[in-house]
Amino acid sequence: MSKIILFNKPFQVLSQFSPSGDKKTLAEFIDIAKVYPAGRLDYDSEGLMVLTDDGKLQARISHPKHKQSKVYLVQVENELSRSSVTALKRGVELKDGKTAPAKVQIVDEPDWLWPRHPPIRERREIPTQWLEVEITEGRNRQVRRMTAAVGHPTLRLIRIRIAEWSLKGLTPGCYREL
Repeated sequence: MSKIILFNKPFQVLSQFSPSGDKKTLAEFIDIAKVYPAGRLDYDSEGLMVLTDDGKLQARISHPKHKQSKVYLVQVENELSRSSVTALKRGVELKDGKTAPAKVQIVDEPDWLWPRHPPIRERREIPTQWLEVEITEGRNRQVRRMTAAVGHPTLRLIRIRIAEWSLKGLTPGCYREL
């Protein structure tokens, strides 16, 4: 039977087990042999990672051809206009081509959200806004590049769902074996 691990990756942790300078890695949080990440989450992003010992499952989750849904909470700089939201929903042009349409909605900051250490840079004169963004592609830093392309840099990015698996009940640095 396959091992499936759900992990809430903290901010500034690499999505790998092997050491890389003085940066924290998955090895500091997960002591289970022969499980590997099904996809990556950037060093400066937080949230759900799925790890498994099943190569076929790993490919199904991480390979773009399978179009697995990934949902993110995204804090962006400034408030989005209706045209910016529409552009994200239709797909935006990036250097590596146009993205597939995304599901996007403006949401309130969740009341369950943990503080980030260090906190995001706050500027009194520039508001922020939270979005829920669902994509099926998973290109390198895709959500960050999409929000930047419509003029709203991402300040904080938290993956909350991959396919049927959710971050619910996992605090940063903790995992659950299914």
